[in-house]
Amino acid sequence: MMLKALSSDFLKIRGKGLWFLIFIGPIGLIAMQALNYGLRYDYLTQKYAGKLWEALLVDIQMFVPISLFLGVTLIPSLLSHIEHSTNAWKQLLALPISRGAVFRSKFALSVILLTISCMVLAAGTVILGFSLRFELADMPVGEILKLCFLPFFASLPALALFLWLCINMRNQAIPITLGVLIAISSVFTGLISSTWSKWLPINWPMFSFAGPQQELFVGAGFLLGAVICLLGTFHFIRKDVS
Repeated sequence: MMLKALSSDFLKIRGKGLWFLIFIGPIGLIAMQALNYGLRYDYLTQKYAGKLWEALLVDIQMFVPISLFLGVTLIPSLLSHIEHSTNAWKQLLALPISRGAVFRSKFALSVILLTISCMVLAAGTVILGFSLRFELADMPVGEILKLCFLPFFASLPALALFLWLCINMRNQAIPITLGVLIAISSVFTGLISSTWSKWLPINWPMFSFAGPQQELFVGAGFLLGAVICLLGTFHFIRKDVS
């Protein structure tokens, strides 16, 4: 049943700009670093001689959390807007498919789209390194994969939360504004060096890659994301959707 709902959702996003969104984010990050290294190539290659790949990952890492929070805000919003804008909720829920499957399908589709975006970022990082003539033998494949995927896993609570909000709010300006504020705040809250700051979910994408106990923040992201998704499913099942 969920596979049918997921297949239907894939058809609905055709021509809606979602594919453009999932590609433009990682490509924008890579383009920004390409410009940075293009303008200061000699300086940066001399400064970070022997650890060029590591320096590149650090530069990209700074922008991953804000990009992720924007992604987990905009993708659920666009998915929900398709139903809100056409007043299709009642028709959709009148079909022989459970409400739970509808909610889980949209969550699964969001995860798939963001996973593709992470894959594009990983491929773009490798291509950029090759273009800058970094040594192939020094390429830290594991660290590249960690940078591109672990922060996303740690941001699953935000994805589940924003999907819940976007489905239940016809006015998408509210969740989008909240998501933009969280994305901007993530740049600054991670700089707070205190024990409690590590337990703010807004900081989990950063700590899932940078710092000790990375697996703890990834695990917390999976667990809290599953809990919020479950709560959102139960609420959607019981709520009247117009």
